[in-house]
Amino acid sequence: MKRFKLFSASVLIVFSAAACSSETTSNSPSASPSGEQSNSPSASASVEPSAAPKEVTLKIGLPGSYDITSKKIIDGFQAKYPNIKLQIEEAPWADFTTKIVTNIAGNNAPDIWFQENAVILGYGTRGVAENLEPYIKRDLKTEDYIDSLLSAKGPDGKIYGIPHGVNPIALVYNKKLFQENNVPFPTDDWTYQDMIDTAKKLTKDTDGDGKTDVYGFQTASSITQGWIPWIKASGGSALDAGLTKATFTDPNTIEGLTLWSDTILKDKISPTREMQTNQNYFQSEKTAMTFLQYSGQINLNKNKPDLDWDVVKVPIGFNGKRFVPVVVNQWLIYSKAKPEAKEAAWTFLKYYLSDEAQTFLSESGASLPVKKTALEALEKSTGKPANKQAFTKGVEEAGGTLDENPSWNEWRAAATPILNDILDGKISPTDGAKEIQQKVQSVLDENK
Repeated sequence: MKRFKLFSASVLIVFSAAACSSETTSNSPSASPSGEQSNSPSASASVEPSAAPKEVTLKIGLPGSYDITSKKIIDGFQAKYPNIKLQIEEAPWADFTTKIVTNIAGNNAPDIWFQENAVILGYGTRGVAENLEPYIKRDLKTEDYIDSLLSAKGPDGKIYGIPHGVNPIALVYNKKLFQENNVPFPTDDWTYQDMIDTAKKLTKDTDGDGKTDVYGFQTASSITQGWIPWIKASGGSALDAGLTKATFTDPNTIEGLTLWSDTILKDKISPTREMQTNQNYFQSEKTAMTFLQYSGQINLNKNKPDLDWDVVKVPIGFNGKRFVPVVVNQWLIYSKAKPEAKEAAWTFLKYYLSDEAQTFLSESGASLPVKKTALEALEKSTGKPANKQAFTKGVEEAGGTLDENPSWNEWRAAATPILNDILDGKISPTDGAKEIQQKVQSVLDENK
């Protein structure tokens, strides 16, 4: 699964203007939170399935094409519902996410497509994404799915997406490096301090030239595998519970940023950010541990099939609690699609959530399914990693999103350069947090 991509400010401005100016095709519109008229059903409305026509065309957008969405799912749906004729609109992820803004402005977007959860929440507040809550109430048994099924619930209580897949992180480790140093393997009961202490033991100058050759841990600069886990482990956060106030100057958040950067600057158990641009340290067996996003197993198994590795849950934090960052891409139904296309799109989503399609999703390795039966089958499957419950049970126990709100892309873009400076030692965590606080709060205030 692709990592989150950033919209530029200019693209967002175009999008906002387009969302407010596009005409609706609904005969009985309801106002969206932005004031735009939309034909989305309200949260309290019931959705009656329309009489299925003999044939209906459904336009499906696939960012990243079949590298991300299993072709088995698309083919399986087409075989099961031959009356629904599919028009597939595929493109590389970055191209798709740029083009979709123009398509929305021209009111010619696909009937259904997927993007990052934060983007979908933004679409929801702008009246672009259909509220799926009535459909869910009508047709799904939510107890058959994990909580992530409803992760696209917006601040207004409406549900704007259905998960394309769930991508949590876990702690991955190289068994050979542990064995060579007579160090016990990590366990699911580890704490962050256990991880740091063990990383120190595994950081080695193997040739005696005074330079580190093998590191105990690889610290990422990204949000999912980098700074978010560390600030959450310290009891901090990026935003408050209401997702409207920045909390980077909270002492717990600053402590997390300090511990995160200390792995490189003070403890020296990790290669620097600059060094990591030239080498994949874990695949090269030059680091013993790092945080791994679930989808990362695909390249790891492909590029290093003989590497002896496994995973454990993200360690328990310094605050005594576990937090497992989860990335969720979401399918949305275009709010201005024709009624028969909306019903066809929902039929596709029901199929996507079926045992058959969720099994196809599991087999792809791109993300975890959200149906419990598919997860149970995945846990019993063979192949690396052996401890798949590090991901599945980790999400169940302590899964959480990345303090996402409709302006997530914007405030993250404002914070990233300063976070990089902290990790590079160019600014202290305390001073950097003050700068980030100001910039992020400014973005939040502008998007109220």
